[in-house]
Formats: sequence, C-alpha cells, structure tokens
Amino acid sequence: MSVWKTTRFEIDLARPRVMGIVNVTPDSFSDGDPGLTPARAIATCERLLAEGADLLDLGGESSRPGAELVSLEVELARVLPVLRAAVRLGCPISIDSAKPEVMRAALDLGADIVNDIGALRAPGALELVAGHPSCGVCVMHMRGTPRSMQSDTDYEDVVAEIGGFLRERIAVVQAAGVARERIVVDPGVGFGKTPVQNLELLSRQRELLDLGVPLLTGWSRKATLARLAGVATTPPAERSPAQRATLDAASVAASLLAVQRGARIVRVHNVAAMVAALAVWKAAPEPRR
Repeated sequence: MSVWKTTRFEIDLARPRVMGIVNVTPDSFSDGDPGLTPARAIATCERLLAEGADLLDLGGESSRPGAELVSLEVELARVLPVLRAAVRLGCPISIDSAKPEVMRAALDLGADIVNDIGALRAPGALELVAGHPSCGVCVMHMRGTPRSMQSDTDYEDVVAEIGGFLRERIAVVQAAGVARERIVVDPGVGFGKTPVQNLELLSRQRELLDLGVPLLTGWSRKATLARLAGVATTPPAERSPAQRATLDAASVAASLLAVQRGARIVRVHNVAAMVAALAVWKAAPEPRR
C-alpha cells in the first residue's frame, strides 16, 4: 500500500515520511516545557516543517512510563489553540490522544489523523473514527496504560503477540467501516516492553509487514536507546546538550534501521537529523546482486 488516506491529504508512502513530534505538555519524558505557551508550540510546528517534516503529531498528555492522566479540560486547553494554527500550515496534522472527546474536537477543527496509543479501545473512540468520512488513524500496541504498562512485560513471543494484537485491531476497525487505506499501525516501542523486547522487535520488524498496512515506528529518545547510548542514568530534564545530541544520534540510527526494515513513517523529535539521514540512505541504494 503506497498511500495513507487522511482527512485532507493522501500521503504518498512510496518514500519514508517523517512525522515531527510536537509535545504540548509540561512533562514529556524528553522535551517537556513547564513554560510552554501556544505561541512557542506553534513556532515549534513551523520549525519542524522548515526542517523537512512531512506531517506533525500534536499531543497534550504525556505517555511516558508512569505518567499520570490529565483531565479532559486540561488536554483540550493545551492542544486546541495550537491545533487551530497548525491546520493552516499546509501539512497533515495528527492528534495524539486516547480521549474520544479530544479526537472529536481535533477532527472538528480539521485534523487529518487520529494517533491513538489505546488503539481505539476507549468507549466511543472506534465509533467516532468510523463515523468520520476520511480521517486517517494509527492504532498502537500497548498493554495497560502509561502508568501501568511497564509492570506487564511477560510475552512468550513479543513480535508474534504484537502482530496478533494489531491484526485483530485492524479487523475490528475495518469492520466498523474504516477503509483499510486509512489505517496504519505502530508496534509501540517502549510501551509495555523491556529493552530486550524492544530490540527484538526492531530485529524482527519485517514480520509485521505481513499485516498489510503501513508501519509507523517511534524510536525517538526512548529509554532503551538512552541505555545503549550511556545517558540513562541522567534524568531527561537534566541531560547536557552533549548527552541530548548523543541520544538523538542513537534515535536516528534506530529510526533508519526501522525504515530499512519496512517502516513507512518515523515519528521523531529531531526532524533535521532524520531528514538528513534519510537523504543519505536514499542516495546509497542497496547494491545489486
């Protein structure tokens, strides 16, 4: 499948696409900003697009391990002022939320994609997306909630079980009336998985291509990479510029490996570095055999 159909755009996935992360939160695990204002968040949107992002993902609630839920009112107050401006930037806009009320408000403002870490399992979420004529949707694998997910990491075969879950959700979403061309899936790196399991997921990622829908991956600044890069012992908010650059380098490497193994969308914080890496990758194709 080479096109992802969304509200206003048909996104050509013949080449990998870069989704820029816009966290409209004070407590994101990697780039939370207690002093964030809508103007600063909108400036981030504009900067990521200038750096080469193909689409933007806006979220108003942290999904870091152990994160507390925020109220509907708080999430709406964070997201909607930014979204009103973002939908005028001429690119696909995704709303990163598991709350049907936030999804509805975002779609009413013209958002193109619902990116749900809960895979449309919250009451009313599936019906809302199915009732929309054209929005795209990303369904992700996660056990439990961000608060509880790291206490449930017992798998017999992590890749097979993730694939089975995503296959079931694709079938449910299609049965509700959502065209297959509107669906992508995310295996949920770091969401209810250990570092070893995350790396096995990357190693065996091609097995998920059998699902028959595009694959979106989010390796950027994950704790597994922080451990590999030697910066995990420093809390994210206290990392030096050099430590952050090191983690971003690891993030680009993991995301590029994901692309090589079939991912069509990579969700990243450092858009400029990812775009540059993909340019090199595209310029040096696999040798003929």
